Amino acid sequence: MPGHVIHGVSLLTDHDIYLFKEGTHFRLYEKLGAHLMTVDGQQGTLFAVWAPNARKVAVIGDFNRWDRKAHPLSVRLDGSGIWEGFVPGIGQSTVYKYHIVSRQNGKHLEKADPFALACEVPPKSASVVWSLDHAWNDEAWMRARPETQSLESPMSIYEMHIGSWRRHRDSWHSLSYRELAEQLPGYLNEMGFTHVEFMPVMEHPFYGSWGYQTVGYFAPSSRYGTPEDFMHLVDALHQAGIGVILDWVPSHFPTDGHGLAMFDGTHLFEHEDPRQGYHPDWKSAIFNYGRHEVRAFVISTALFWLDRYHCDGLRVDAVASMLYLDYSRKEGEWVPNAFGGKENLDAIDLLRRLNEAAYTNFPGVQTIAEESTDWGMVSRPPYLGGLGFGMKWNMGWMHDTLSYFSKDPVFRKYHHGQLSFSIWYAFNENFVLPLSHDEVVHGKGSLIRKMPGDDWQKFAGLRLLYGYMWTHPGKKLLFQGCEVAQWSEWNHDAEVEWDLLDRPGHAGVRRWIADLNAMYRSDPVLHQTDFNHKGFEWVDFHDAEASVLAFLRVGKDPKDVTLACFNFTPVVRENYRVGVPKGGLWREVLNSDSQWYNGSGVGNAGAVMAEESESHGRPCSLVLTLPPMGMVVFKPA
Repeated sequence: MPGHVIHGVSLLTDHDIYLFKEGTHFRLYEKLGAHLMTVDGQQGTLFAVWAPNARKVAVIGDFNRWDRKAHPLSVRLDGSGIWEGFVPGIGQSTVYKYHIVSRQNGKHLEKADPFALACEVPPKSASVVWSLDHAWNDEAWMRARPETQSLESPMSIYEMHIGSWRRHRDSWHSLSYRELAEQLPGYLNEMGFTHVEFMPVMEHPFYGSWGYQTVGYFAPSSRYGTPEDFMHLVDALHQAGIGVILDWVPSHFPTDGHGLAMFDGTHLFEHEDPRQGYHPDWKSAIFNYGRHEVRAFVISTALFWLDRYHCDGLRVDAVASMLYLDYSRKEGEWVPNAFGGKENLDAIDLLRRLNEAAYTNFPGVQTIAEESTDWGMVSRPPYLGGLGFGMKWNMGWMHDTLSYFSKDPVFRKYHHGQLSFSIWYAFNENFVLPLSHDEVVHGKGSLIRKMPGDDWQKFAGLRLLYGYMWTHPGKKLLFQGCEVAQWSEWNHDAEVEWDLLDRPGHAGVRRWIADLNAMYRSDPVLHQTDFNHKGFEWVDFHDAEASVLAFLRVGKDPKDVTLACFNFTPVVRENYRVGVPKGGLWREVLNSDSQWYNGSGVGNAGAVMAEESESHGRPCSLVLTLPPMGMVVFKPA
């Protein structure tokens, strides 16, 4: 049995408390939660928890037979609402919760630690005392990160769900973090991806929420291993030259009894008014972003992963739902801001502070907003009036592109503008082009099933979609399974349909993705000027009748160009003239209809000599054969 609580022991200074109350303490994980330490020669754990409306707080667990009276904590006398106590004899792996008696209503609550570094494997819900200990071997990656993750560097992101990427065939269990560390880095390098984006790894009670209903904001899910196991995975990816982006969810949290909701018997972390504190879409709670201590907590949950886990970026989920007070609400179901508007001023302030803190303290990181509206300057600095994100998902491009590709080629000429329209706003933000999990679930069908026509046209159309995406301005994101042209929707209880790679069409799509990544990474024209309007020039976007597009990607040196031509119909376009800026030999560096990708093999014999014949306002031109439902890429020799 552990010893009695020793009071008066604390990691918190007066300055910490000042910053906490001010809402500017963004490393709260260093002070609150459970910390292993030695006091007066006794090894044990110091507990600290914020519960300002509690009458009593105690630590309970297997170590004291869940006795509410055995290990009471004491409240600090500085008005911070923090309860503390050092319990001798409690060590690594000890299971615990906080027993809280509310001063508000006398309710007895059993809560997991909001700052727990580890959790029990769900459906168990207790916290676990843990000390993060990993000898990192990623110095080279971290040192080079500011350059490798600059806005001018290639970024091709493989989005994945850890539980359903690959499974053991005998038990059907998901791979552990350490098993992923053995398999994932090599696969990503083989495919040419620069980054992996994990759907939320933070502990969540319901597996089917995919992590978007977070409870343990500082703990990687124990379903796949220990915190050190996840560190080992990140380390292995870094050593293989792969960046790690985490999906992070500050927009809402679930109301599970052991979680943050009604933490001390009051609406502590969430708004009390359901018009502000309840999310109608996800039936969950919304953080009170205007409460200083909550702001410090939320930002701490983000910086923690950049700090302790060496992660390279955060994809921030559902930003639009944070920015708008009337998001998914009817008239009368929301509360206007102080100026009568629908903008959530507290959330805006939080996001700006988050981004400032991330970019100031962690060189080379990137934050990426999933923001689905036309909110301006999402990826512009706060000092210019922006939100401060490094990049933003281009949801408009995604919707228009998938809508176009789902149409029968016969009718595409009537919708030609859906493809050309994206360039009108392509440089308003630093965009990521996402084909994410959201597009292949909930009855939407897999990407290949969105393609019209017979199987040949479906595979050709999918290759064409990817070719258009990889040459269009913007960084790239593709969800697991899409690289093998998986027929089924994503199923979190299954794995990627790897067996499909035994079939030529699916193997061809995977080779196509690998070659697109290789071209994208090796040709500076395709990534250095992603966010500069000077990096893109239309050659022809008027030929709606033939459903053909042609454009140039232009490097920092205007003489460095790459030509991409697209034929969105299954009709071969022969003797098709395309204007180019210079004469000489132009090499066909990529062709989606190559037999290597299981295409029909229509092309230009590897190269075309430019004619000194003006076309499309350019002094020279190429006379090309455009393959059916295909794209070709040319570089001047």
